[in-house]
Amino acid sequence: MQTRSDSLRCNGKKIVLVPTMGFLHEGHISLIRKGRELGDDLVVSIFVNPAQFAPEEDFDSYPRGFEKDCQLTEKAGVNAIFAPDAKELYAEGFQTYIRLEKLPMHLCGLSRPVFFRGVATVVSKLFNIVKPHIAIFGEKDFQQLQVIRQMVKDLNFDIEIVGGALVREPDGLAMSSRNTYLTPEQRVQALCLYQSLKKAQERVNSGIRESSKIIEEASAFISSLPEAVIDYAALCDPETLENVKTVDKPTLMALAVKIGKTRLIDNMMLR
Repeated sequence: MQTRSDSLRCNGKKIVLVPTMGFLHEGHISLIRKGRELGDDLVVSIFVNPAQFAPEEDFDSYPRGFEKDCQLTEKAGVNAIFAPDAKELYAEGFQTYIRLEKLPMHLCGLSRPVFFRGVATVVSKLFNIVKPHIAIFGEKDFQQLQVIRQMVKDLNFDIEIVGGALVREPDGLAMSSRNTYLTPEQRVQALCLYQSLKKAQERVNSGIRESSKIIEEASAFISSLPEAVIDYAALCDPETLENVKTVDKPTLMALAVKIGKTRLIDNMMLR
């Protein structure tokens, strides 16, 4: 992959990378379409990264479907798939990780303490291997996008980071590979995330600005469902991810909720 990228760069080609963990859906395909517009050579990486999963999380059961992924990427005009083995990226004796000081201390980082260390490390490795000019990440994982942007800035990566809009199912559920875990009954309950976000924007439109009131109402609604357990419900500054008390400028509302055993995230910028 490095040799291929070196050759492309020597010939003046612009490389675009879309990092994924596979089991691709329309959310991923939207990022791939964006990448197709931005460069000459489009690479999709497929790698379920063990470094970002805690021991009790779903690394072993995380959905995989490499053959279907290959068909989807070929149809979408991808030039290359980079799908390394874990032993290639984390050889015996591996001991170097990247850790950010502040951004992971909010939202998902509070309940998943190893997650962003694993994300930052594997993404930096992908950057060094694929050598892209541009990398595209989905805004559904908003905190991850901010972590990558901060890492690129801090470590002087010569890479442009582009965010791709969150993509939803027709009923509003944010697209996620983990949606396949949901039973039909849980699938209906999972809509509470999007419904809470829409309701929050309605409350802001009606003149309510206090974050505590908006969060309290969303939490009460989500908690009323039989299998819903809130990990967090937060209104925060989209740059620092620090909690805000008042919605007086564009404010990120972020949710993480377990429906049964399936942890789902969603977000919306309240304006």
